[in-house]
Amino acid sequence: MIGIVAATAAGRAAAATLAEAWPDEVRLFTDGKAADGLRRAWQECDAIVGFLAVGATVRILAPLLAHKTDDPAVVCVDEGLQHAVAVLGGHHGANALAHRLAAALGCRPVVTTASDQGNVTALDSYGADLGFKVDNPAMLARVGAAVLSREPVRLTGAQGWPLPPLPPNVHPDAESPLTLRITDRAATPPGDEPAPGAPSVGRAGEAGGELVYRPPSLVVGVGSARGVSAAEAGGLIDRVLAEAGLSPASVRCVATVDLKADEEGIVAAARERGWEVLTFPASVLAAVDVPNPSETVRAEVGTPSVAEAAALHAARAYGRSAELAVEKRKTANATAAVARLAPKGRLAIVGLGPGARDLLTPRAVAALQRASVVVGLDQYVDQVRDLLRPGTRVLASGLGQEEERARAAVEEAQQGNAVALIGSGDAGIYAMASPALEFAGADIEVEGVPGITAAIAAANLLGAPLGHDHAYISLSDLHTPWEAIERRVRAAAEGDFTVCFYNPRSRARDWQLPKALDILAGHRPAATPVGIVRNAGRPDQSLMITTLGEMDPARVDMFTVVLVGSSRSRTVAGRFVTPRGYRWA
Repeated sequence: MIGIVAATAAGRAAAATLAEAWPDEVRLFTDGKAADGLRRAWQECDAIVGFLAVGATVRILAPLLAHKTDDPAVVCVDEGLQHAVAVLGGHHGANALAHRLAAALGCRPVVTTASDQGNVTALDSYGADLGFKVDNPAMLARVGAAVLSREPVRLTGAQGWPLPPLPPNVHPDAESPLTLRITDRAATPPGDEPAPGAPSVGRAGEAGGELVYRPPSLVVGVGSARGVSAAEAGGLIDRVLAEAGLSPASVRCVATVDLKADEEGIVAAARERGWEVLTFPASVLAAVDVPNPSETVRAEVGTPSVAEAAALHAARAYGRSAELAVEKRKTANATAAVARLAPKGRLAIVGLGPGARDLLTPRAVAALQRASVVVGLDQYVDQVRDLLRPGTRVLASGLGQEEERARAAVEEAQQGNAVALIGSGDAGIYAMASPALEFAGADIEVEGVPGITAAIAAANLLGAPLGHDHAYISLSDLHTPWEAIERRVRAAAEGDFTVCFYNPRSRARDWQLPKALDILAGHRPAATPVGIVRNAGRPDQSLMITTLGEMDPARVDMFTVVLVGSSRSRTVAGRFVTPRGYRWA
């Protein structure tokens, strides 16, 4: 909920505007004294917009400040509605709110956060969407300043996590007294190094120079006799973690068999530690290979293992693989084991739109800046290179290498990276989503980021040619036999669809478009409008509307989209329109 505080008539009028624009999000605190309204909003809302001076707002709220991750985000808007200033909680909602206010009120967002201005990943939200927790937040400012100042910072433990990029000065080989460490292990005394293959841990002498993140990489499996106490179950969990040198802050959840879903001792122990409890059928756990099966347990609950099997099964569900970090340990009435997961990589398949920057969606921008690896056609990469954050690794290649790009993107994600595979228009339409998803398995997470297609961009320039049923057909027979393409064109002609032709004509393919137009001409009048749009949404875009009878294919190349109307399409005031065909009541 966003609390709106105002002290003047102009502020109250602007507050009313926001209440109308965001009716389900806004609560007004505009009656009475502004200071009282500000304090009430602080207690009751997630964010605050104050139509107040920054100085006055800070003086009133200063005694209430606790921690930036818990405090409401605060934005101040001046009396003249010229600026929306992110005052508190920039990375926790204020910066984004300032931009929303700019769009709603026509003011300018003022964001002073250094990482935003430098287009650098903010350390206070680094890995937050993966569940990372900062172990020692007092180090955020010191390490963050070094990152932004391009001072060397040693990075450890990041391999395999789909994290956003950091500048090149943050590197595993950096020689620096400052370390950014990602580990699920507790600190070890000097000279006590972790086992081979385990995440590295800080030495006591280095603690003052470390910013430590705890990733959610551990799953605790628990089994018990009926009636086990929370003290016994919880005490075993604590001891198992401590003896293995593992941090409770990295525990993602507790897992057990579904027969124990109502076992209060297990549920209470997990609740006290802030952990979710997952349960699985005995038949599922029985199929998990474990080092310490028990026939006694099988006879009682239907699976030879609860703790080890549940830990491994849950960890594999979250990650691309998992291994036991701690084998089963027992007390009189409980068992516990710990599994460590290897996280799934992420693949965002991003549509860049037709080319104009203002037709690139905010979600696409966010996906590009979240990715540590960007894969794409070289000319598309060049379009967005300025948006990529420092440290982003770019894999660009030329025309005709679509399969290689798709494979490369999937392979990078399979290694645990955060990858963006880019294409023009919408990546799912004649673009990179289809080949990439043919190679992608369940071992990676995939997100499709929609883009504005060439057809939509062209249609809006022409008028409303896609106002009723329509078909998209590619005329490239490079990978599709012409016989199949021709059948589709005939079907669209007989169905009286408006048709949008992609890849209509190239130097080597100059006869397919005339042939397709001839097929359509056999089913609709010569006066049917035809739209020709070249480089829609780009600086050199051009367009024309002609007719099926007068269409000159020589005007068309591979940068062109051709739209041919249905028999009902017509030109109205110079605009190409396909009627919806409805009867209006």
